[in-house]
Amino acid sequence: MVDPRIQVRNLSIAYGNRRVLEDVTLDVHANEILGIIGPANSGKTSFLNAINRMDKMRPDMRITGSILINGIDTRAWRNLYALRRRIGVVFPLPVGLPLTVYDNVALAPRLAGTAGSREDLDERVERCLRRAALWDEVKDRLHHLGSLLSGGQQQRLTIARALSQSPEILMLDEFSIAVDPVTTMRIEEALKTLKTEMTIILVTNLVQQAHRLADRTAFFLNGALVEVGVTEPMFHGQTRDPRTSDYIEGKFG
Repeated sequence: MVDPRIQVRNLSIAYGNRRVLEDVTLDVHANEILGIIGPANSGKTSFLNAINRMDKMRPDMRITGSILINGIDTRAWRNLYALRRRIGVVFPLPVGLPLTVYDNVALAPRLAGTAGSREDLDERVERCLRRAALWDEVKDRLHHLGSLLSGGQQQRLTIARALSQSPEILMLDEFSIAVDPVTTMRIEEALKTLKTEMTIILVTNLVQQAHRLADRTAFFLNGALVEVGVTEPMFHGQTRDPRTSDYIEGKFG
C-alpha cells in the first residue's frame, strides 16, 4: 500500500466571494514528484498556499475541507512556523535576501536555533548548495551578496535556502519561469535526486516538464481537479477525461 504523505479531503478555497478551488480530494505519496498542470487561474498556486496555511497570512482567504500531513490535520498545528519548517517552498521568481550566499542558506537554521557549531553550519550550507546544483559555481563566492548571482543561480539559491531545514515536503511553483533552459535542466536533475529524501509537489506551466519529472500528474481546470494519475500513461492518451488529453496535446491552455 502506498504511503500518503499528504491527504487532501474536500478542499475548497475562496478569496472573499471569489471561489478558486472546489471540493478537491487528493493524496500525495511519500517520495514522489506530483506534477500539477493546468491553465492559468485553475487554482494550482492556491492549492500550494492551502498546504502551507497561507490563509493565516491572508484574511480574505477562506479554506474548507481538510489537509493532513503524516496523518495530522494542519489546522491542529498551533505553531505555524514549526509546520512551515517541514515544508520548503520555491516561488516562480527568486526571492533574494540582502545577504551573502552563505547567509542566505544559514539564516533559517540560525533563526530556528538548529545551526549547531560553525563546522556543522558550514557542512549544512555546502550540502544544501550541492543538492541545489549550485555549489561548484559559488564555492569561491560564499561571502559575496546573493543578489549578484545570475537569475538562474539565484533561483537555485532559493532552492538551497528551502532545503536548509531538511523539509519533508518541497513545493515548487513554476520555478522555471525566470531561468534559462540549461539551469532548468540542472534543477530538474537535482529534483530527481531529492525525491529519494522528500515529497515534491511541482506546479508547472510546462506540460513536458511534468512529463519528464512527475511520477503522477494532476490536472486542474477552472478550480476543479479533473483527474490525477500515473504520468506516463496519461501522456500517452490514457486519461479518464478528454479535457486532460486535449490540454496535454496543447489544444487549449
